[in-house]
Amino acid sequence: MKFDTALRSGLVGVLGVAVVGATIAATQRSDYAFFDPLIDVKRLVSERYVEPPADAELQEGAIRGMIEALGDPYTVYVPAADRAEFNKGLTGEYVGIGASINIVDGWLVIVSPLEDSPAFRAGLMAEDKVLEIDGVSTHNLGVDKCMQMLQGTPGTTVNLVVERKGERVPVSIVRDRIKTRSVKGIHRDETDPNRWQFTIDPARRVAYVRLTQFTPGCADEVRQALLSLGADKPASEGGLGGLVLDLRWNPGGLLSDAVEIADMLLREGTIVSTKGRAHAEQVARARDEGTLAQFPIVVLLNGSSASASEVLAGALAENDRAIVLGTRSFGKGSVQSVYTLDRAGGAELKITEQAYYLPSGRSLHRTDDAAVWGVDPSPGFFLPLTDAQAVALLEVRRNEEIIRAGGSGAGGAGGAADAEPASAGAQRWSDPEWILDYLKDPQLSAAVRALQGKIDSGTFTPASDPAAQASAVAQGEAGRLIVARKRLARELSRVDRRLSALDAGTAPNPEALWPEGADVAGGTLEVRDKDGNVVATLRITDNDLQRWLMDAGVRKPEADEKK
Repeated sequence: MKFDTALRSGLVGVLGVAVVGATIAATQRSDYAFFDPLIDVKRLVSERYVEPPADAELQEGAIRGMIEALGDPYTVYVPAADRAEFNKGLTGEYVGIGASINIVDGWLVIVSPLEDSPAFRAGLMAEDKVLEIDGVSTHNLGVDKCMQMLQGTPGTTVNLVVERKGERVPVSIVRDRIKTRSVKGIHRDETDPNRWQFTIDPARRVAYVRLTQFTPGCADEVRQALLSLGADKPASEGGLGGLVLDLRWNPGGLLSDAVEIADMLLREGTIVSTKGRAHAEQVARARDEGTLAQFPIVVLLNGSSASASEVLAGALAENDRAIVLGTRSFGKGSVQSVYTLDRAGGAELKITEQAYYLPSGRSLHRTDDAAVWGVDPSPGFFLPLTDAQAVALLEVRRNEEIIRAGGSGAGGAGGAADAEPASAGAQRWSDPEWILDYLKDPQLSAAVRALQGKIDSGTFTPASDPAAQASAVAQGEAGRLIVARKRLARELSRVDRRLSALDAGTAPNPEALWPEGADVAGGTLEVRDKDGNVVATLRITDNDLQRWLMDAGVRKPEADEKK
């Protein structure tokens, strides 16, 4: 890291979600009066409630009630039983075999082994159906139970029986510590699926780097990816010509890594400041030492880019180091620390302690009465996606992340045939036009066009009308709220109809698409076009589907006949 040594020690405790081991000190005697009513309630419940209460449940309920009274969704109590899973989501680290899994037709199926994982080294493949885990059938076992059986202690062995192309194959895997990689590129290397390829326009040396979460050490991952592309040299000497940094759908994570990435891209300037009631203000500033070459940057953001993502994007944008393309970010400008509660059996408390501010001094945090929050796209670069566009690009992205036998992702040598665009023959990863067509990502295409314009003519090519952007951003946010309000109104209307039906003794909910109580989880949903051709067959994963379909543009055919 290049930022000040004094600041570095402070930022360790100011992580986007910092992990701090600490014991809550004893409260001063004068504070005990706070607990007197709680003690009275506990005594009366213990002595007089109709059935003997469970003390552990009462204790956890009291803690959760205290936390909920703060009205802060980011301050949460984590029971000891949930601690491992909580920290797995926090750090991206756990002990297991290293594979993405899913349940299909009641069976455990491998979506993909992870890079350089025990599962990958043992030869586990995408689409393997896991029939048994240590002699126990996985049929109808559930994904949580399967995950629990696959995880364990480093160095121990888990024995699987998988079905592959109709044959039963035994696979033994030695569990190890897994660190999910946060940095991804365009597609997996055809010769080594543990590596990503990042170049999207070879002629202009434009690179694409996607950061999925700010996990410990992700700044080093970003640095290594950029150095592999020549980011330490000017473009005139064969260095990087331009960078698309994709922070869409990145929920944040460690603030220190976000600061380190900003620092490697900025020669000078404020990166972020933090303030809190129990903390003095701290300011992270960039220093010139160790800064990479000054290639143009486009940062991609959307409404799911939060926390550390917003810090990094805001620092680069407000220091005129990058333009931001996409839509307004989420608006999470609070900093949490995690404390271990030793007297609660190792439970943890994640508590909001500070807020952080952009270099301009503006708070990122979104409040109910705020008109501006988070980070907005640069003027001329507001470009929202439709739901259909988002689904299409995420499907291609998911396919490219899968490690398949004999090749890389879906677009590699071993990929599924239906993952290619209809117009594509063989994969052409040296052709930027083919790549952008294949990825089906309008925002990424606009970002590459902007960089191509900057490299060729010295000016970023805009993606939208700058004059109309302010109102477009506001209208976009208002549109989402209007949709949410309509859904709530429809649900309230359904509740009213059900209550009326119950009072009248008639069948509830005349708009139901199928009988309530029908178990459709595990079934399929077939979608046909207007000519009756099947365009998609979807697996139903839970019984909430009817509720969502009733909010969509569908109805039973007999409803049309009655009109």
